[in-house]
Formats: sequence, C-alpha cells, structure tokens
Amino acid sequence: MTSRRGFIKAGGLALFGIGLGGVPGFLADAVAGTKAPGLFKRRKIMVCIFQRGAMDGLMAITPFTDEYLKAARPGLFMSAARGNGQGKPLIDLDGHFGLHPAMAAFEQAFRTKQMAIVHGIGSPNNTRSHFDAQDFMESGTPFKKSTQSGWLNRAVGLLGHDGATPFQGVSLTSSLPRSFYGENAALAISNLQDFNLQMRGNPRAAGIAARSFEDLYDQTSSGLLRETGKESFDAIRMLQKTDLKAYKPVSGVVYPNTSLGNSLKQIAQLIKMDVGLEIAFAESGGWDTHFNQGRDTGIFARNVNDLSESIMAFWNDMGTLQDDVTVMTMTEFGRTVKQNGTGGTDHGRASCNFILGSGVKGGLVHGKVDVLAVENLEDGRDLAVTTDFRAVFSEVADRHLGIGNDKVLFPDWQATRIGVMV
Repeated sequence: MTSRRGFIKAGGLALFGIGLGGVPGFLADAVAGTKAPGLFKRRKIMVCIFQRGAMDGLMAITPFTDEYLKAARPGLFMSAARGNGQGKPLIDLDGHFGLHPAMAAFEQAFRTKQMAIVHGIGSPNNTRSHFDAQDFMESGTPFKKSTQSGWLNRAVGLLGHDGATPFQGVSLTSSLPRSFYGENAALAISNLQDFNLQMRGNPRAAGIAARSFEDLYDQTSSGLLRETGKESFDAIRMLQKTDLKAYKPVSGVVYPNTSLGNSLKQIAQLIKMDVGLEIAFAESGGWDTHFNQGRDTGIFARNVNDLSESIMAFWNDMGTLQDDVTVMTMTEFGRTVKQNGTGGTDHGRASCNFILGSGVKGGLVHGKVDVLAVENLEDGRDLAVTTDFRAVFSEVADRHLGIGNDKVLFPDWQATRIGVMV
C-alpha cells in the first residue's frame, strides 16, 4: 500500500469546500477516527495571504515626509499630522513611515515587535501584467514561465518528513492556487457543502472530477487513486466527529464576515484540530485601484481594514499557539507613484508586505525606499524594487519552517537575506 503522502503526490487534490459554516462534517472525521498517539507531532505553521490585484504599498505604508510623493498625489497623499483637513491621519510608525489609519489593528503588533514590514519588495521581472506577475511570484521563478510547480508546493516537499495527512498544505480557495501546483501534498478547500474534487495543476490527473471522494474512488480505473486512495478517504472522514459549525474563537475575537475573514477563521479551526496543517494559503481581492482609490475612506481603506482586522482576529485567536505560527502577505506588484486622472493609481513595481510572528524582527520597516524624486523611480514613474520577494519568502520559510534548501525552493536565485527574521 502506498503512503498517504504518495497518494497526494499522485493527485494534487483540490477540494471545493468550507463555506461560511465551516468545514462540513464529512471532512472532519480525519484525525479523531484513526489518529494514533503522536501521529501529528506539533509543528510550525506558515500562513500566506496573496493580495491579488496589486496593493498600493505607498498608501498602506506611506513615507509621509517625502515631498515628492506629496506633490505626485495631491488627491491621495495622507499626512501623519492631526487636524490636517484631510480626514484621519496616518499612524506614525517611526517618524518617516505612516500606517494607513484603516489598518489601525496592526499598530499594537508593530509596537510590540510581533510585526515586521518590508517596503520596496517586488519581482525582478518588470512585467505589469497581473496574470504574469502573479504566476511568476507563485512559481518563484520570475523569468521562467515553464516552471510546473509552485514555491509553496516545493516548500511542502522540503519540510523533511512525511506529512501522514492530506492537510499538510491547504489553500482556503475555490481552486488550487499556482503556489501549490506540483507533486506534493496540496488541498484547496472552499465550499464543501457542494464540493467536488479536481486535479488542476497535475497533468496526470487532468479532467478527473467527481461529486465525492467515493465517486472518484469507484470510477477510477487508471490506478491513480484506486490502490492508494482508501487510506486517504479514511483520513478525510476523520473531521466528521467535530462540530465545526459550533466553533468559537478565543473570547473577544470577532472575525470580519468577509471572504478573507472566513478563510482565516477556517485555517484557525484546522490548526486547533491538529490535522497536520503546516502551510496554509488564503486570498484577498480587489486591490486593482485604478479608479476612486480614496484616502482614509473608500475602496483602498475598506480593503486594508479587512486585511488587518482579519489577520489580527486570526492572530489573537491563535492564543497560546502564536509561537508556532507566522503570517506573511504578498502582492504581485505595487502602484504608480503619481496618481492618475481618475483618482486612482496604475500598475507599478514595488509594494510592501507584512510578516507577523514571534520569530520576526518586528517593530521595523525593513527594506530600502529612496526619496521619490523622478530620477530615483523605476522607468521614471514607479517605486523601485530594492528587495527581491524571494529574499523575504525564503527567509521566512527557512527560519520558521526549518527549510534550508534555497536552490530547490527558489531555483536560479542566489540567496540573500535582509534580516527580517531573528
């Protein structure tokens, strides 16, 4: 009999499930029914959140002392000064960078050094195509379209042990993200009330779909799952004995009733259920702010409020498990320094990201952001990329998960570190 890990390597599962009520019953029997003592040793967990659409890093974390930025954004620039006549002021982090007021939920984590920010982060590939930039970031090979696997899938393979669980790598999305494509364990879960199973991202299983695991098991004649699937079906049923609809976060924690809030709540549930989760993925959309971006109110403010409130609800819900968890955000590129004629910003280059955990060098804005004079801008219009995203992603994965093989995690890249982790 092939191992559970072998089953998943052959299949690259994507389950559509976990709606607003939580993981449905059939997924919940997975640990309680067959779990042997110590089967799922307590391990570190990395949670990645992709902000799709390209977040304006200069508005999320504003170098408010930069007069060039102020001149470039007469309708968008925000000040840290109170009573500035422009609405709520930025939250002054260090006398130079200001946190958007709608992200106030992040302030305490930053002040207590649990959160680090990296500014000027992006891809060395200067594409401004959402599709290409996301693909390059998720594959981890920004100059190679032919890469079949995603960097998170490779991370699963580098964890150094058999997961013994189909929940080792889980994406709370409707389909498997590019980050999880590949030969190692990966589940995508979105709405299991009306779930199916697909093998997207694995060419050997293309076209296979079923209304349930049992349907797939019964119908498969290729041997892909018939000989290796039964063990995993038993594991999947383990979740059934937990009433996930009755899940209650830590006292005082309220998750936003949004897609991201619900995804992170379900990740928290899986972590607390000890199903063997080690790498989790969620998404946040709506960051392509070409029109009416707003300042302290509007589209951008709503998005960053949801992002910060959802992440901090999840973090506070972790309670005593915080030492085991690190959260990291990412976005494909940033926005132009200069605002456009419709009150928004266009596709740019560098942005910023947020890293939350007990192992981060927190309370600092890492990276390099030069004065935003035209001569310092990339192509004369954009915040220059001064930190390759791989430098940050690899450092977080290496230090938190114990992965030490950058040549496999990010091929064709010479490892450098910026010191964002302790």
